[in-house]
Amino acid sequence: MNDGRLTEMMGGFGMGFGAIFWIVLLALVIWAVTSAGARTGHRSEASAKAILDERLARGEISVDEYRKLRAAL
Repeated sequence: MNDGRLTEMMGGFGMGFGAIFWIVLLALVIWAVTSAGARTGHRSEASAKAILDERLARGEISVDEYRKLRAAL
């Protein structure tokens, strides 16, 4: 039924652009997953220690309590 006229009308680019679209879409999904994983890495431990340091500096916790909590982290 299709004798190649559709491909000729598109200049033969139809399948090429379709493949490029899927490759770009796959790359975006991979980038989104890996960047989301990087955000949840060691930063939470570093931020917990920073919060603990701030609490000590504000006087919310004692030095003994700070040492105990810091060891727990």
